[in-house]
Order: sequence, then structure tokens, then C-alpha cells
Amino acid sequence: MADANKLFQVEIITPERVFYTGQASMIEFTTTEGDIGVYKNHIPLTAVLAPGIVTITEEGSSKKAAVHSGFAEILGDKVTLLAEVAEWPNEIDRNRAEEAKMRAERRLKMKEAGLDIKRAEIALKKALVRIDIAK
Repeated sequence: MADANKLFQVEIITPERVFYTGQASMIEFTTTEGDIGVYKNHIPLTAVLAPGIVTITEEGSSKKAAVHSGFAEILGDKVTLLAEVAEWPNEIDRNRAEEAKMRAERRLKMKEAGLDIKRAEIALKKALVRIDIAK
């Protein structure tokens, strides 16, 4: 059992729902500056989320979810992720993610006129995150 003094509040909120709320001893997620791990009493910080896997370490277990874009607010006793999309592994349609990956790779390979390369790269990253967590 984790020491209650090491636990802090975690919330992951999307436009559609409160995706997760609970106590954690650690949370790991991806920002536009890289991966970050947070324990209780972390310095206050605001960060921009990038597509990636969020790992929430609870008492005796951990949960993983795919999160795409948004913001993170880190306070000493609470971490809030405001995400565009958050999905548990069982909510992901792996076939659809594979198709999205192939579409994004095809667009990047073809380099058609007017292609928004950054958007195609983000679509590819989101598909890869979904495929990775759905395994």
C-alpha cells in the first residue's frame, strides 16, 4: 500500500467527459518539450500536451491511456490534464488506427502540393500512439 503522504489528485478532462479522476503516486505523460514524470509536490508548471501515452501509477497498480493534444496544469497536490481526446486501450479501434497510420504515411510520402506536413505528422503520431496502447 502506498504512503498516503505521497498521493496527489489527478484529473483528465476532455470536452466530452471527465475521463479520469483519482489519487496517484506518479503520472507520466508527453509534452511538446518531451516526456515528464510528476510526483507529489512537483513545482507548479503548465505544459502543452503532445500525443502520447499517459501512465497513472495508483496504489498497487497503474493505468495507461492515449491522450492527444491539450494542456497540463501541475500543482503541488494536483495534476490536471485538459485533453482534446483521451482513450483507454479498450476504447481504441485498432483497425481504424492502422488505416489512419497508412493514410498519414501515404500523404507524407506523396508530398502533394498544398499538403499540410505538420498536420499529417500529427495524424501519424496519434495513430501510432493508438496502435501502441491498443496492443
